[in-house]
Amino acid sequence: MLTELRNCTIFDGYDPTLLPGRSILIEDGIIREIAERPGSAATARVVDAGGRFVMPGLIDAHFHAYGVEPNPAHVDRLTPQLRALYARDILEGALKRGFTTVRDAAGGDYSLWAGIERGLIPGPRLFYSGLALSQTGGHGDLRAAGHYLEGAMCACGYCGAMARVVDGVDEMRRAARDQLRDGATQLKLFISGGVLSPTDPFWMNQFCEDEIRVAVEEARSRRTYVMAHAHTAEATMRCLRNGVRSIEHATAIDAETARAVVAHDAYAVPTLAIIHAIQTAGPSMGLPQVMLDKLAEVAGHALASIDHLIAAGARIGFGTDLLGLRMMPLQSHEFTLRRQVMPALDILRSATSVNAALLMMEGRLGTVAPGAFADLLVLDGNPLEDIAVLEQPDRLKLVMKGGTIMVDNL
Repeated sequence: MLTELRNCTIFDGYDPTLLPGRSILIEDGIIREIAERPGSAATARVVDAGGRFVMPGLIDAHFHAYGVEPNPAHVDRLTPQLRALYARDILEGALKRGFTTVRDAAGGDYSLWAGIERGLIPGPRLFYSGLALSQTGGHGDLRAAGHYLEGAMCACGYCGAMARVVDGVDEMRRAARDQLRDGATQLKLFISGGVLSPTDPFWMNQFCEDEIRVAVEEARSRRTYVMAHAHTAEATMRCLRNGVRSIEHATAIDAETARAVVAHDAYAVPTLAIIHAIQTAGPSMGLPQVMLDKLAEVAGHALASIDHLIAAGARIGFGTDLLGLRMMPLQSHEFTLRRQVMPALDILRSATSVNAALLMMEGRLGTVAPGAFADLLVLDGNPLEDIAVLEQPDRLKLVMKGGTIMVDNL
């Protein structure tokens, strides 16, 4: 079926120069043509954008479809079936906010992907990592100190809803292969401590370098890559030395480390929304004081780290890292938070064309161009002039994914 999206003012994901008065011809979910005048195909369904701002669908490169609770240890207590029901709502909410693609950073799996692809879940395109991989006592090991497993001599072999513990090169190789076997589009490692884990300081280095290298090797064997949770400069440098492509958070890095991200042809994906959400509502959500204390340490560095990345010319992706049903609606607040240190154009590029390249989908996602998927937004307002437009649901007039209209407020 042919669809013509008519009377568009197009931002293509790259160029700040907008293209007014254009028509976008869509066939079988793909953009076939961008024309300066309306098409003549008699069989085309016509949708009139009314001269509004049209841009690529947004991409969130650090998302948690199973992030039902702000404390991830509580997610483990839910049955898989209940987690999946919550995930459906989380994914549908992201799509309604204009995110037509998400990269899940911990726990997202084949079942969610298949549910979306088969039309059972009205959600974004899902790039999933499977279970994130953590060392014992690392950021993905959600057992508190004193954890006791009834009927066992030890509490080893932790595998939760979002992460799996592995130790040593052989375990890492097996676990990496297992996630890739199950369709993971990339692997996720925890290379530093983090905020929402019970026993590790955020500055702690995690995994030996040979363990990191073997995960990278296995990812490359599938022509994909490793994304790694890394808050500090030291953790980021360990990632870069060993071939990690996507540095998640990069919250407390310096200028030298930012330059190294560029030198190693890597990406950095800051996540300001989760920091702001926990600072604002964390105590009322029952998060333990130890987590709030760690957040206070991390938060003071975040904007300066983005400044270093910008100065170095790094490729900066867009992610939110939100957890908890109360936090998820703050997904689009990442745009406003970044405006403190980034121009609107660079923020929009991060959430479209830069993230598409990060996902190894350049030219297919994150752009309005012939050959790309017809993942499109129609906005009442210009986010290049006021980025807060993306936070206002009433300004989002149409969401199209693969040529199918998912939200229609025109």
